[in-house]
Amino acid sequence: MDYAGRVPAPPLDRYIDDIYCLSGVPRHRRLNVPPMPSAHLFVNLAGPVAVHDPGGAGPPAVFSDGWFMGLCTRRVVIEYPPVVRLVGAHFTPWGLSSFVGLPASALTDRWVPVDALWGGALDGIRDRLDGTTSSGALRVLEDELRSRLRPGRPGGLELVHRTAGVLAASWGGISVAALAGGAGVSGNHLAARFKDHVGVTPKRMARIYRFARLILSVDTRRDVGLAELAHAVGYVDQSHLSNEFKAFTGLTPTAYLELRRRFPAERGFPPDQGPMPAE
Repeated sequence: MDYAGRVPAPPLDRYIDDIYCLSGVPRHRRLNVPPMPSAHLFVNLAGPVAVHDPGGAGPPAVFSDGWFMGLCTRRVVIEYPPVVRLVGAHFTPWGLSSFVGLPASALTDRWVPVDALWGGALDGIRDRLDGTTSSGALRVLEDELRSRLRPGRPGGLELVHRTAGVLAASWGGISVAALAGGAGVSGNHLAARFKDHVGVTPKRMARIYRFARLILSVDTRRDVGLAELAHAVGYVDQSHLSNEFKAFTGLTPTAYLELRRRFPAERGFPPDQGPMPAE
């Protein structure tokens, strides 16, 4: 499967980490996607994509056109069609609410059809994307997102942008008290603003950043000492790491290492940075 992606031009780069196009035959039809510090827009131009909630009792959601996915605090399983053509955006943790006119908490751990939030616009977007090259598709999506940006949404976005940046830079290694104190606000005030613009509290966001650091830094080609790794990325001990890993991926660290050694992540292929094959 081919990947083309880039960071959008200002002012979108403040809200979106990258826009991208996936096309071709996927290496793995089913992906186990753990919580990562981003929200998503997917515009589907191929066969239906199924999104499973492994912890839920209901059937998977099936999308033939497009959907938003808010920040996730638990894993999801995405099942691709045999051939993929998907154009999407990875929003910063605080970015999505400025495009959909809703508090981010309304989309946490949810996937919602694009038309439910953009009022029937998706057919027109897909028509403009149809038949374009990957670079052309990125231009179409960037133009659409620029037209949808509403940065004036009230309620402390600037505060969240600054403090979430501190969380990201420390990979969740700063306490909420220190984060709030550095911003000159109370912990409760900061938590309320995070719920509005990120969808979760700073404490939950710090857990996701710490896990992201773990999964992005581990080199599965080498022997991995879990106790040393736990200390390096900020977990209390190996047991803490193991419990968090199982909660976020459904796998033990040992099972994950075995999986990744059988199916190594492709270097320079961002869709492999975090998501893993689901067996």
